[in-house]
Amino acid sequence: MSKIQYHPLKVAQVIEETADARSLVFDIPAELKDAFKYKPGQFLTLRVPCGAKPLPRCYSLSSTPTENGPLQVTIKRVAGGRASNWLCGCLRAGDTLDVAVPAGIFTPKSYDGDFLMFGGGSGVTPVLSIIRSVLNQGKGRIRLFYANRDERSVIFAAELAKLSREHPKRLQVIHWLDSVQGIPSQVQIEAMAQGWENAQCFICGPGIFMDTTAAALHQLGFPSARVHIERFVSLPEESDELPVPVAVEGGTVSQVEVELDGEVHKFEAQPGQLLIDAMEQAGMQPPYSCRAGACAACMCHLDDGEVEMITNQVLEQSDIAQGWILSCQAVAKSPVVKLRYPT
Repeated sequence: MSKIQYHPLKVAQVIEETADARSLVFDIPAELKDAFKYKPGQFLTLRVPCGAKPLPRCYSLSSTPTENGPLQVTIKRVAGGRASNWLCGCLRAGDTLDVAVPAGIFTPKSYDGDFLMFGGGSGVTPVLSIIRSVLNQGKGRIRLFYANRDERSVIFAAELAKLSREHPKRLQVIHWLDSVQGIPSQVQIEAMAQGWENAQCFICGPGIFMDTTAAALHQLGFPSARVHIERFVSLPEESDELPVPVAVEGGTVSQVEVELDGEVHKFEAQPGQLLIDAMEQAGMQPPYSCRAGACAACMCHLDDGEVEMITNQVLEQSDIAQGWILSCQAVAKSPVVKLRYPT
């Protein structure tokens, strides 16, 4: 099984955003500029040397590619979190950290139309990246509902206020403080979303916040194809064994067709073989990050055929119903399988 490929990057700056959140700005060498091109809403996988075993962790980019600024991720301390506490407490400007290239599909297909954004706590990080890109490249309206524990927990407060002043007719930021208003209910979120049924919706934050928001949008009849949810779970330590298929005897070889970056590839997948492994064996370079079914970087659409996923920690049932799968966890179960990666 292939390993994640990391690149040593110098930390140019550590920015204190709040008492428990930091942004890391990276220097990208000239020879890696193309490799580290990214889309708003994507994330980086960091190899965090915080113990005997390095921990791979995914953190969203808070910078935006439409402004040609430096590459930046934002990290919030998690109670008991080994990686987040080490990154926020030990890492200094001038240090070097192993970083994988950008990945993820929590990105807008275009900047046209209106956008309804929901951020909870540090979940505002990819949301802010998308907002800034939409303001730069699009013409539609944006409503951001941003929930936090209290006023001191609000990340990017000054940045959001500045953007609101610069785009008063396009950007509306609604701050919600649990300490003042309590945890937002489904009915309250429904009220925030009414009138935005034609917007592209992006949701990122704590699990209960995302579940409540998704239920509110479903109740209002938002098409699931326009509702995007970003879920992260802790990746296994590097030395941990990742899920693998059970050996299959006497199975049928599958004919696989994959569309990636505008090119169509055809090859065979052996019984029980992970599709991502079959792609690499055929000379392809499919996108991935964790290879543990925990980040959705390898997400692609099943256009034809049947597959079985060994592990899935990030896709919603609505995603699966629409035909989305994780290629790093999928095994072909039909004689013919056709896949398509999003552009």
